[in-house]
Amino acid sequence: MENNAQQRRIRKRKVKKRRRLLFIFLPILILIGATTAYGAYLYNKADEVVSDSYEDDGRDKSELREKEVDPDVDNVSVLFIGVDESNKRDNEGSSRSDALMLATLNKDDKSVKLLSIPRDSYVYIPEVGYNTKINHAHAYGGPKASIEAVESLLDIPVDYYVKMDFEAFIDVVDALNGINVDVPYEMSEQDSNDKANAIHLYPGEQNLNGEEALALARTRKQDNDIERGKRQQEIIKAVIKKAANIGSITKYDDIMEAVGNNMTTNMRFSEMKSFISYGTSGNLNIETLNLDGQDSMIDGIYYYQLDETDVANKRIELRNHLDLESTEHPGEDANGNNDYQNDSDQSTEEPSQDGTNGNDSYSDPSQGEQNNQYDNFNSESSY
Repeated sequence: MENNAQQRRIRKRKVKKRRRLLFIFLPILILIGATTAYGAYLYNKADEVVSDSYEDDGRDKSELREKEVDPDVDNVSVLFIGVDESNKRDNEGSSRSDALMLATLNKDDKSVKLLSIPRDSYVYIPEVGYNTKINHAHAYGGPKASIEAVESLLDIPVDYYVKMDFEAFIDVVDALNGINVDVPYEMSEQDSNDKANAIHLYPGEQNLNGEEALALARTRKQDNDIERGKRQQEIIKAVIKKAANIGSITKYDDIMEAVGNNMTTNMRFSEMKSFISYGTSGNLNIETLNLDGQDSMIDGIYYYQLDETDVANKRIELRNHLDLESTEHPGEDANGNNDYQNDSDQSTEEPSQDGTNGNDSYSDPSQGEQNNQYDNFNSESSY
């Protein structure tokens, strides 16, 4: 029975799932959804929120582009970066990314392909010049380093990024007076302030507040990142369903404030507006993609080793979606073995919480319970 269940889970992982609402898409869904649905005031409010969230990434364009893109006419890509930079963690600007998704948008057929990149993927990080987990890139150099790592892995130009702190998720759900979600099993989780077992949920459909919804979205004690991604999709569906209710119109001001206070992007509102046509076409198709791979332990640290053939196939699929010419990928293979790097220069050194290298209690696997929860494969914590 257990083997059959495991086989079903494996088969499900290989199926491309079409979803219209995804966890990391929250900023654009809320901001553009509000402007298209509820008129001039919220349109102006969205303009203000996006303008306040703008942050130049120091690039005029991707190095993989010959010229700047215009999202009104060009196919473009957006990297969504989810982080946890709460005051409690005291890590603003130096946190590891908790979620990475690359979206490619095709203007002609109004389609979106959304590739989820496992945060433990073992890849080459250009910012530091060696191999480690892709989620460390943000700790080393912020969005720019994450962009460079994704471009290096996939040979896909990253035109824009949207970075959102998970604090926004809590605020949005609370502004909506909670959301109705089916909790799959009993669970106890820490809250956003790291208080152990502060959240205790029982199975069944129920109304969750922001803290409870975030705990459900992030837990992986009883399953894995694949199942967690599915839960996140269901949760964000519940958020959008509640937000679209006519009774929530008066909440949009608070919702957009929550998103704006916890978001940075290199997109200006004039550029973000170009995506409205995707939502109003009536034929929007968002296809979610995943990267195949396998669990691996290197020097006592857990990594996700990407399948090179699958990465190559996804690279071709995304380049075709952007109408880019096919090209031989000149950099590293799927697991970060850069053709131009001497193997002796590569490292699996772990970054500390402040983004530097070092064998502190967060990176030394010998530290047992103090070992960082992102790197400890058998950790009890979901954060």
